[in-house]
Amino acid sequence: MSKYYLNYLDELESEAIYILREVWAQFENPVILFSGGKDSILVTHLAKKAFYPAKIPFALMHVDTGHNFPETIKFRDDLINELGVKLIVGSVQESIDKGRVAEEKGKNATRNALQITTLLDAIEANKVDCAIGGGRRDEEKARAKERFFSHRDDFGQWDPKNQRPELWNLLNGKHFEGEHFRAFPISNWTEMDVWNYIKKENISIPSLYFAHEREVIWRSNSWIPVSKFLTMEKGEKLETKKIRFRTLGDITITGGIESDADTLEKIAMEVSAMRKTERGDRSDDKRSETAMEDRKKQGYF
Repeated sequence: MSKYYLNYLDELESEAIYILREVWAQFENPVILFSGGKDSILVTHLAKKAFYPAKIPFALMHVDTGHNFPETIKFRDDLINELGVKLIVGSVQESIDKGRVAEEKGKNATRNALQITTLLDAIEANKVDCAIGGGRRDEEKARAKERFFSHRDDFGQWDPKNQRPELWNLLNGKHFEGEHFRAFPISNWTEMDVWNYIKKENISIPSLYFAHEREVIWRSNSWIPVSKFLTMEKGEKLETKKIRFRTLGDITITGGIESDADTLEKIAMEVSAMRKTERGDRSDDKRSETAMEDRKKQGYF
C-alpha cells in the first residue's frame, strides 16, 4: 500500500491555502494587505495557487505612507498589472492633509504609527470584513500571540486576551456589524521557511532583498538608507556600503545589513546563520519593549 508524504514546505503551503479558502468561504469582502515585502508577496502567491485557474478573488490593499522605497512601489504596480486584480490604496499623506493624524517631527520621526488611522479608514470605507496579512509568529513577540483568525472590535482594536479558540482546523469568523478580522495564513512559517519556499517556487521579489551598493548612514545600530526624507545629524557620516534588507518598511526606518548575498541561495545560507530577528533593524520597534503590541492594540497590521 503506497503512502503520500508531504515535506515541511508542502505542509506549510497546504495549511496556508486552507486558511485562504476559509477566508473566502466565511467573509464577504476580504482583501490582502500588500506592502511589497516578501511576506505579502508570498501570501499573494499562495492565493494564486489556492484559486487557480481562476484569478485571485481578493483585492490588494496597500497603505501608502509616502515614504516607501521607490523599488517597492514599482514592484507593486508591476505585480498588479500582471495579476489583473484591484488595488486599493490608503494614503497616509491624505490622512495628514485632512487633519486625521499629525505628522511626527524630529530626528526619529516616522509615519509608521500613522498607518493605523489610514488602514482603519480604508477598511471602513471599503467595507472590508477581513484583511489578510503576512504576519508570522517568529517575527516579534506580539505577533506570536496572534491566531489564524484574529478578531478586531468595531473600533478596529485588538485584544490579545480575548481571542477565539482555534481547535484542530476549526476557524471562527463570526462577527457583528462594524467588526472585522485579520487573517494570517503564514503564521507558522519562519523567515527561513519563507526564503526556502521563495527559492523553491522561484517567486519574484524586489531587488532590495539582494545585496547591492547603497549610500547609508549608521543610526540606531543599523545602516539607514539615504533618501530625500532623511536629515543627517551632526557627527553622522555618509558611507557607501554593500547591503541588503531583511524586511521592508518605510525608507526612513528600515535598516540594512552588510551582506554579499546577491542570490536566493546565498540569502538562504545567510539567514540560516542569523541569530537576530529580521525586525531587529526596524527603528520603529526599538522605541519600547512593547512598541509592536501597543500599535497592534490600536489597529496596526
